[in-house]
Amino acid sequence: MIRILIAAALIAVGLFVYIVSTIGIFRFKYVLNRMHVAAQGDTLGALSILLGLIVLCGFSFHSLKMLLIIIFLWLASPVASHIIAKAETMTCRHLDKEYEVIEK
Repeated sequence: MIRILIAAALIAVGLFVYIVSTIGIFRFKYVLNRMHVAAQGDTLGALSILLGLIVLCGFSFHSLKMLLIIIFLWLASPVASHIIAKAETMTCRHLDKEYEVIEK
């Protein structure tokens, strides 16, 4: 019974993070801000939901697969976000009007 409650709480936290990040995507104006919210929500939401499913399944081969999915998402999501941000900064003509540019 306790295992089910812990799993339900983790899944509920993950759903809450996804809902908040979805609202943040529509609320922010610029691409880089939207991308940041989407990346944070994606990693934390997926982590919470998959951890909830691991707790619900118990220790098995399926939980090992879900742990590998978590590791893959935590490695791939920051790389994808970085590539999108780099493409935005290289192709945006009005970057200085939209964002605060810090000179080095």
